[in-house]
Amino acid sequence: MNSTVKRSIFGVLFLAVMLGGLLFYETLYVILFAFITGVMLYEFYKMTMGNSWKDLQAAAIAIGVAFFLLANEDFFCGHKAWRVGFAILCVLALMVKSILRKDHTDFLKTGFLYAGLVYIALPLALSNAVVCRNGEFSGLLMLAFFCIIWASDVGAYCFGMLLGQKSWSKKLCPSISPKKSWAGFWGGLLTALLTGAILHWTGLFTFPIWHCLIVSALMNVMGVFGDLFESLWKRAAGVKDSGNIIPGHGGLMDRFDSALFAIPTGYIYLLLLHLV
Repeated sequence: MNSTVKRSIFGVLFLAVMLGGLLFYETLYVILFAFITGVMLYEFYKMTMGNSWKDLQAAAIAIGVAFFLLANEDFFCGHKAWRVGFAILCVLALMVKSILRKDHTDFLKTGFLYAGLVYIALPLALSNAVVCRNGEFSGLLMLAFFCIIWASDVGAYCFGMLLGQKSWSKKLCPSISPKKSWAGFWGGLLTALLTGAILHWTGLFTFPIWHCLIVSALMNVMGVFGDLFESLWKRAAGVKDSGNIIPGHGGLMDRFDSALFAIPTGYIYLLLLHLV
């Protein structure tokens, strides 16, 4: 099968799965994002730790998924302090388990376990606050966030391909990602702003237009940093893709690297200004 056709087919399937998880039932959302959390942590640990400390890798993945589930008030209905306390105990148990192992070779690698929880599990756990507000489930705001991220990616790719390869075009961060250009950055920002305006006009964003544009710009910039941050990890690990779960697209980290930085930024901005 032609690589472009394969990429298109699995891209559409990925989009369909995301829409199903965000627009229909909360149970589908919980299953989907718990799965995404587990797979992304697996990819991260495989990339950074290889086959070492596999028992702790498995424990950390379970804890990351638990973080996500604990953050969902409908899944765990207990008081917030109880849920936070339980999450802290899980991390302490992971540390104790590392002490009790007989073999402490490459102990410094266990730092990647906690890096994965902060880098991947916590931002994905925050997504519960985006979709569950005032005791009701609605994935529309999260869908709007993803529209900005996807539009930014498409704009950056198109402008980068069209103008970024010219001799006069400067690279954005060549030491980390040689193909990214400033033309792609400005193209992504333009499409993100346009998408934010469209989301306002269609009612998916219920905020004043200037807030829609600011959120879109912030998410675009932080999404670029998220992309570059994952590129740093892959470059350090010597891999091209984080995984191969989506044929033609790589791993889930490759698909959600921007979202890990962009979605918390967008939500926190709206939260600080009491817009959500």
